[in-house]
Amino acid sequence: MAHPYLFWLAGAVLLVAAGVVTTLLPHHRARTEQRRTAWSTARAAIDSAAVSRDAAPGRVPEAERLFARAESLAGARGGPDAAREAAEHARRADRLWREPR
Repeated sequence: MAHPYLFWLAGAVLLVAAGVVTTLLPHHRARTEQRRTAWSTARAAIDSAAVSRDAAPGRVPEAERLFARAESLAGARGGPDAAREAAEHARRADRLWREPR
């Protein structure tokens, strides 16, 4: 027959494990949602910049460099910071292509 203290130990371990899961799960979900939102914003900025690039009357080397960097970051699929950086590069490229020449 099992020792009674083993039941208490097992109960304490389960209680601690439930507490850890209850604490970490919402944090994990929030981080996942933040990352998904950041990449969605970055993809929208990249798509907008691509349209401006296609409509631009000529080449803009600085915009092309920024756009290539944005696409490179998007291809690497980093975290939210990388997504924000990609979005900023794409927005800057978009502005350059939209400027009147």
